[in-house]
Amino acid sequence: MPKRQSTRWPYRWIPLAVIVSSLLSGCGQHYTILHPAGPVGQTELNLLVLASIAMAIVIIPVWILLAVVLVRFRDNPRHKGTYIPKWQRSKFFEVMLFVVPLIIVAVIAVPTVQKTYALDTLPRQKDPLIIHVTSLDWKWMFQYPVQHIATVNYIKIPAGVPVLFKLTADSPMNTFWVPQLGGMEYTMPGEVLPLWLEANKPGVYMGRSGQFSGRGFVHMVFKVDAVPRTAFNQWVHQVKTTAPSMSVAKYHALAHFGYAGAESFSSYPAGTFPTTSHGFTLTGSSPMVMP
Repeated sequence: MPKRQSTRWPYRWIPLAVIVSSLLSGCGQHYTILHPAGPVGQTELNLLVLASIAMAIVIIPVWILLAVVLVRFRDNPRHKGTYIPKWQRSKFFEVMLFVVPLIIVAVIAVPTVQKTYALDTLPRQKDPLIIHVTSLDWKWMFQYPVQHIATVNYIKIPAGVPVLFKLTADSPMNTFWVPQLGGMEYTMPGEVLPLWLEANKPGVYMGRSGQFSGRGFVHMVFKVDAVPRTAFNQWVHQVKTTAPSMSVAKYHALAHFGYAGAESFSSYPAGTFPTTSHGFTLTGSSPMVMP
């Protein structure tokens, strides 16, 4: 009678196939978070690289030791008995189990805390551009309080100039995120939270909502167009002279559920953005009186 062949062996390759497919799926893709275009994004990338290296120091040796153990102590027909180690404990390994993780945590935590507090302050040598950001369903509204113009689903900023975004929401809580320029910050109704970003060079950087907020969440994307300062001033002048004014009725129409394209407004009604924040500011003080 012919010997029955086992059909279990193909399943052993499933974990390997999953790992290989996961690695290959990223080939050719451009991960914007790994290509920062500003000082905030670059600082955050440096922290990610530091944390990855520190964790790899632990993970890679563990993987190597796991492979050695699986090969060295694997069960096969030649080994009938039970393997019993000749030692029961090792003070050196027990100490290392506590010391190494503490060192790794310190290596990650100390610069992370330092950089986080450093990024919580605007650069003193440059005057920032202030933009009021309001998340709506499902669109973004941007108001320039100094220039007194407004846009929907796109913003234009001068390259090399820090931008202070003051964030709120006229809808459920959301998250403002421009991956190439820096980390994300929440938008909450009745609150104003600050976030400063800067583009080192001219370019178009994609922004989006980083938090699910309903069926139109996928449409909450916007473009950040960084241009030279002269081009920014020309754009402001063009918007103020050619774009229509935003009425109160138009504002309420934008605040309703629905989608919208890119729009520009030469002015906007007063009182459409909170004047006081009860939350944190970039200097750690509270409340924050809006300009």
